[in-house]
Amino acid sequence: MNQSLEHVLDKAHEKKSLKELAELSPAALQGVSDKDAEALKAAFGIKTIRDLATNKFVLWAQAINTLATAEK
Repeated sequence: MNQSLEHVLDKAHEKKSLKELAELSPAALQGVSDKDAEALKAAFGIKTIRDLATNKFVLWAQAINTLATAEK
C-alpha cells in the first residue's frame, strides 16, 4: 500500500488494494464515523468510497473551488 494512504484510512483497511478500498463504506476513511456514513447514504445515496468520489455534488463543488482558485 502507498504509505501516503495510511493517513487517510482506518488502520484496519491499510493493507487492502485500491479496488477493495473503493468499494468500502466511507466510514473506512479516517474522520468519517459510521453515523457520518449513514448520513451520506441517507442524503445522497453514497454507499462506498467510489460513490463519494463520483458524486455529482462533490464533483461540482470541486470544480467551483478549482475555478475560484484560478479566478483573478
